[in-house]
Amino acid sequence: MTQTTSSPSIILIAGHWLGAWAWDEVLEHLNSDRSRAVAMTLPGLDPNDPGRVTRTLEDQADAILEVFARIGVGEDHRAVIVAHSGANAPVSLILDRHPGLVARVVWVDSGPVANGTVFAPDLPEEVEELPLPPFEELAQQASLDGLSAEPLERFRARAVPEPGPVLRQPVELANGGGRAVATTLVCCSIPSAQLRELAREGHPMFAEVAKLEHLEVVDLPTGHWPMWSRPGDLAEVIRSAASYDD
Repeated sequence: MTQTTSSPSIILIAGHWLGAWAWDEVLEHLNSDRSRAVAMTLPGLDPNDPGRVTRTLEDQADAILEVFARIGVGEDHRAVIVAHSGANAPVSLILDRHPGLVARVVWVDSGPVANGTVFAPDLPEEVEELPLPPFEELAQQASLDGLSAEPLERFRARAVPEPGPVLRQPVELANGGGRAVATTLVCCSIPSAQLRELAREGHPMFAEVAKLEHLEVVDLPTGHWPMWSRPGDLAEVIRSAASYDD
């Protein structure tokens, strides 16, 4: 990789139950050096949206494109997308459909999804939304390491239930899922060596990683929400990733 002098726009997108507010501490670090970084709330995760529970992955992908347009992303000014956790579904759609608009994708304890992936295929149709589960239950699915009582209380107070359609909708990829887009994997709750091994073995959660053409892997040992447990270190990883082009 060779370092560039341009400064791409950085768009931060958090995972399930979270809005732009989840990145506040990371943005403080990033914007201290005038990085062009913004955070967005995906459709369905704005508590004031009256149609929140009907939002779909298509709505979320469209919203990312709207942010692109608002901040001037185009072929001559591409974006760096930072996608955490469950934001991987709409971001995978963007990479598949508009790879020329993305300079790099930074997956934060996340990664690209395969065509046809459904997050919660067994979620009944009558379930309109999925609230944040009790932390004891959540900890069985994702590591809470590094989180003190304060961020957990904020998480509980500000979490917005995930819309049912987003969880049931298959991710439809037609162009290879953006495998040629430069990629940084930030490994937090799963070490990079273990992740690479799972990818080589074809594990369904990580199989797409083995198909990426330009991959950088960074270990940032902590739990699944590094924007709260290690915000300064995560900001530095993002800043570094945004400073390079392949």
